[in-house]
Amino acid sequence: MAELQRPTLCCCRKVLTVPSKSCEGGRALGHCRLIDVASASNFHSFKLRHFHLDLNINFAVKRMTGWQVLELVPIHPGIQALILDTHPSLLIHSIDCKVPGASGVPDLFLPLTYRVEPFTDYGSSLNITLPAAVNRPHRAFRITIRYTTTDGPAIWWLDTELTCGQTKPLVFTQGHSVCNRSFFPCFDTPAVKSTYSATVRVPDGVTVLMSASRSVYSKQDRLFQFSMENPVPAYLVALVAGDLQHTDIGPRSRVWAEPCILTCAVSKLGGSVERCLNVAEELFGPYVWGRYDIVFLPPSFPIVAMENPCLTFIISSILESQEFLLIDVIHEIAHGWFGNAVTNATWEEMWLSEGLATYAQRRITMVAYGEAFTCLETVFRLDALHRQMRLLGDNSPVSKLQAKFEPGVNPSSLMNLFTYEKGFCFVSYLSQLCGDIKKFDTFLKAYIEQFRFSSVVAKDLLDFFLGFFPELKDSCAAQREGLEFERWLTDCGPPLCEPDLSAGGALTGPVQRLCDLWGMEPPDPHAITAFDLSTWSTFQTVLFLDRLLDRSPLPQGVMSLLSGCYSALLDQMNAEVQIRWLQIVVRNAFYPDLHRVRNFLHKHTSRMYTVPLYEDLCGGVMKCFAVEVFYQTQARLHPNLRKTLQQILFQTGSVSTSAAPPLLELPPSAPSPPTDPPANGAIALRDVNVSA
Repeated sequence: MAELQRPTLCCCRKVLTVPSKSCEGGRALGHCRLIDVASASNFHSFKLRHFHLDLNINFAVKRMTGWQVLELVPIHPGIQALILDTHPSLLIHSIDCKVPGASGVPDLFLPLTYRVEPFTDYGSSLNITLPAAVNRPHRAFRITIRYTTTDGPAIWWLDTELTCGQTKPLVFTQGHSVCNRSFFPCFDTPAVKSTYSATVRVPDGVTVLMSASRSVYSKQDRLFQFSMENPVPAYLVALVAGDLQHTDIGPRSRVWAEPCILTCAVSKLGGSVERCLNVAEELFGPYVWGRYDIVFLPPSFPIVAMENPCLTFIISSILESQEFLLIDVIHEIAHGWFGNAVTNATWEEMWLSEGLATYAQRRITMVAYGEAFTCLETVFRLDALHRQMRLLGDNSPVSKLQAKFEPGVNPSSLMNLFTYEKGFCFVSYLSQLCGDIKKFDTFLKAYIEQFRFSSVVAKDLLDFFLGFFPELKDSCAAQREGLEFERWLTDCGPPLCEPDLSAGGALTGPVQRLCDLWGMEPPDPHAITAFDLSTWSTFQTVLFLDRLLDRSPLPQGVMSLLSGCYSALLDQMNAEVQIRWLQIVVRNAFYPDLHRVRNFLHKHTSRMYTVPLYEDLCGGVMKCFAVEVFYQTQARLHPNLRKTLQQILFQTGSVSTSAAPPLLELPPSAPSPPTDPPANGAIALRDVNVSA
């Protein structure tokens, strides 16, 4: 074998580049040797051609049993072991290997020895000893792993009472960032992509969906078969099974949901999905995934939405807010190009997916819904970014686009607004350098074409950008003082610059003027009544409430006036609006409206609405009230959420998802919440990101 050239350190920490014309395993040009500290696997030693899952789902015991077949090709000679990522919740039964025989010789099947070793608190390593017969570079072999998996971090079992319709139990998986190693053994790194197929057996009356381009159902055998024909990383393999029905909403889209919410979901989306897909294709090139379906999941879904290819997962709680639903769907559509087709090669550069997808989302909304609406939504999100920045401080390492994390740190802990909004601002700055937004659209289309089905680092994007615009390279645009590309990537703090959002002034101006009126001492009730919140959009209203929240604590007299003006009106609005008003109530210890907090927490059982309120309640003087409400509602919460809230309420240490916590009984001597606020009732300000 020819001697490798000396590797050089690229701009992503711990990612080595070796100049090359091609790369194995779905990795981008120019960085064949990757080190991912979140993976225990030796993924760089193999090309994963394909894998197949054959699973039986047993709801009674909350268990998936079956096998996985991996088709692998060694890249180098002398490889003695295959190391995969796995998890303690996944039990290995046996592993064997199929070695293709020579001409006229039968295939050879060999049982393999293996050991499972600790890796981090989010996974283990599965070390499989390989026989000499497979130790031949560029010759494929197959590994079969028989296993059972139960309730690891990727697999969410919902009892019947936790579903929307309460007719059948439901199970779904959530792989991002490093959870799917508890679903199936894998190279759990975004650097590796492969095709996959699956066969899933379920009880009668249960429908199975997967993030796959094709599916076939055999009613007689209660068997679903799937295939994904485009290569994807492990975290984008997803499954849901339950009482699901569908309605087509376009030529390549359908909505899946439990029957009780299907009609509502379809009516909320209308023709917006196909419209936005068409706009995205005009901007960024063909949509390569075939179908774009959406499945609405019960409130126990732990995030707002997930961009699983061909099948976006969205929490049903968001159906209350038309505008938030629209933005979330468009963001997941944008991931069809940025994140799914072209993926960040390591979790330390999540902005390459989320920042670009956020920029693409806003290009779509600008074309489909206008510049003013797009600027309003952007102002709302950048406000949240600066709020988070104030809380963390300018020197917080998590504010870097190239976030550094050490071995053992869960990449999911780095998911924050910086990957979205600081990343968006950097992409917007690149667009400004071009001088023409349509030229930048052309660049993004070429970028997708160049790196489709690859995983990339920042160097790939930026080198391609400067090569696409040679005049910018010649003028040293990457080194402009104060705006150097390297500073964008490695500096802590807020974005180095932000896009001009003045086009949204007609929508954001009234919001700021009303905020200013409430900041006067005393507020002028006559001037305030000139602003009718019932005519505002959701994003205007939440921007107004967020800015009031930033000013907390407010005088009790102001709180009384606010409540008199708005509380009855806000009761009629969606949960995105209500939670912000209720956070104002809690952070200002405004007891007359505390019953509204109770009603909200009795109604809403999703993580995105419960956790922020419980954190605020426990951060102030209302912990007794929070404990009482928790005891009243805990039976309707998913066990994972129940653990999280128990940690918030009782400071029980780290939250484990390995076993469901018992329901707690309210002690007879538990104090009732006070009827009057104590004198020192100031509540600490906390930033909450309640949407994707």
